[in-house]
Amino acid sequence: MDLSVQRSVPSLFHALALGITALVISAALGTAAYAGVVTTSSVPSSVLKTTMAAISKQPGVHLVITAKSSSSSSTEKIIADFGTESGVENISKGKAHLAVRVTPTYAYVSGNSSGLTTILGLSSADAKEIGKEWVSWKAGMSQYTDLKSGITISSVTAVIPKAEGTKLSTHVTKGAKLYVLKWTTAATSSSPKISNTLTVSARGATLPVEETATTSGGAKETTVFSKWGKHVLVSAPPITSTISNSQITG
Repeated sequence: MDLSVQRSVPSLFHALALGITALVISAALGTAAYAGVVTTSSVPSSVLKTTMAAISKQPGVHLVITAKSSSSSSTEKIIADFGTESGVENISKGKAHLAVRVTPTYAYVSGNSSGLTTILGLSSADAKEIGKEWVSWKAGMSQYTDLKSGITISSVTAVIPKAEGTKLSTHVTKGAKLYVLKWTTAATSSSPKISNTLTVSARGATLPVEETATTSGGAKETTVFSKWGKHVLVSAPPITSTISNSQITG
């Protein structure tokens, strides 16, 4: 059986076609007391560069992602902690659940039967063979690389848009100054048009606070960032509950 990682975490950002969509603080911070639109084209570029630089200096961040398809009543929720070399993520959609852990030496995936099939994309036979065990991939394997690149701090830069076509405004809400960046992603043969909004702190470190996205078909996702600067320590599952990918045959 080829246990390739069919649904790795890099798809969490801007991947509406895969069922996880990539959506600005309103209910959380209330109605803006002031809003001023900045039209100088060089300003978005400056904000984007400082945000990228600020992200690169962070040891970790906590994320909560909720996504809902326009064609389904179920909501997909992801709770994750991204560090520089480690990360942990728990994904749930209805009764399906999948957990991912990445350490500097191994990546681990575990889930219930529906999680392994509907979220990870494995066959029912493969999911049955794995059962409740954690499947491991050693550092250096392509699957390990895919998982690590998706749930470590470097992947957060995927939320930063290109300066071209991005509109910038500044909002002051409850004393907090925020940059609000808006842009659209054109439709392709495999994905619909996406309208995006990224809110970034404008005081202190320019770090993402929330990203929102909605497709032309009505699918929506919200990504909330918090606890910037936290140190993420991920422990390996018990060795008695772990099996190597090489042990899975089918």
